[in-house]
Amino acid sequence: MYENLAILGTFVFLYSITSGGLEKTPINGALVFTAFGLAVGPLGLDLLTGEVDSEGLRTLAELTLALLLFADAANANLDELKQFSRIPLRLLLIGLPLTILLGFGTGVILFSGLTLLEIAVLATILSPTDAALGKAVVTNKTVPSNIRESLNVESGLNDGICVPILFLFLALVTKTGVEEGTSILAIKLLAEEIGIGGGVGVGLTLLGWLLLKRFGDRGWVTETWLQLPVPALSVACFAVAQWIGGSGFIACFVGGLLFGRIVSNQHKHKLLLSAEGTADTLALITWVAFGAAVVGRSIGALSWQVLLYAVLSLTLIRMVPVFLALSGLKMRTDEKLFIGWFGPRGLASIVFAVIVLNAYLPGGDIISMTATCTIILSVVAHGISATPLVASLGARLQRAAGEKEAGGLRLEE
Repeated sequence: MYENLAILGTFVFLYSITSGGLEKTPINGALVFTAFGLAVGPLGLDLLTGEVDSEGLRTLAELTLALLLFADAANANLDELKQFSRIPLRLLLIGLPLTILLGFGTGVILFSGLTLLEIAVLATILSPTDAALGKAVVTNKTVPSNIRESLNVESGLNDGICVPILFLFLALVTKTGVEEGTSILAIKLLAEEIGIGGGVGVGLTLLGWLLLKRFGDRGWVTETWLQLPVPALSVACFAVAQWIGGSGFIACFVGGLLFGRIVSNQHKHKLLLSAEGTADTLALITWVAFGAAVVGRSIGALSWQVLLYAVLSLTLIRMVPVFLALSGLKMRTDEKLFIGWFGPRGLASIVFAVIVLNAYLPGGDIISMTATCTIILSVVAHGISATPLVASLGARLQRAAGEKEAGGLRLEE
């Protein structure tokens, strides 16, 4: 235990004092964390001796994602989002279903050893995007606000929407709840996950803010304890929603949106800072555990079908539906391709893959390996490409704006 703590403590310290420099490079945090986990795990130096079971990794990834969703949603600019709400709506209502369908069709071609329902499970696992891996894009002011806010909302809501879809397919595979009928089961799951999750997020956030404001006005909230209300509220939203049958991810995102709306900008940054720091620390540990405990064990199951599906999942399976969903909007082609490419897979897919592992499906190993391979490729590809592609998009848009302005001046002359 002490050896593990010494290794993790030293790594956290070194990364925390060099993170600013690393952020200026194409290497993202998840890539560093996963590589470190591989290096010190069983596949490398075998220094991390502790076993991380699937349930422990799921809990860690869920809490990390809950904190990130709440903080990212609270930082979203709702006023700007209202101006182009059609983009995230199309991504969620058209792009997401098309992504699952295309992923299913591709899986049917590549995986003859999986049943149709298992392929549907795989396609659903790899459909949601990751808010944490996309942070380099959604926080960069070079990226137009309509793209930034749309990607943020999409990544915040698509994992919550995919939860009932995943549970529906799992129920059909395991024959649980099928006696109710597929349509009734689907409607019930959607209503429970989204309805209960949204209700919990609104209710707990309002209650939490009223209590925080009342006792803060009385001077009862000390400087030290001011760091804890938002992380605690995020965890409460997630846990209560999960406890009573809703989606904790929906609860955190909806709660975060409401929190960002009702809290003044003067206090918001200070309150959210600790939540972001806690989420980043948990993310570090999650990715290290993923590299050490999951990647190392799964590498033996790699096949050309798995690798091809992973590549297609990050490219055509994601980008074609996004391009079709955004057709008809006044957007440049390179902007649509940019949104399509930046759909990284990460914490949500890890959580879903662990859920499937715990369901003990016949094709669970293939599903897990495919999800793992896709996540690894996403960490590398999206991490390396974020900085140059953002800079390239910004330069093209700036050049186009300059040409438009020059054209307007010539017309006036």
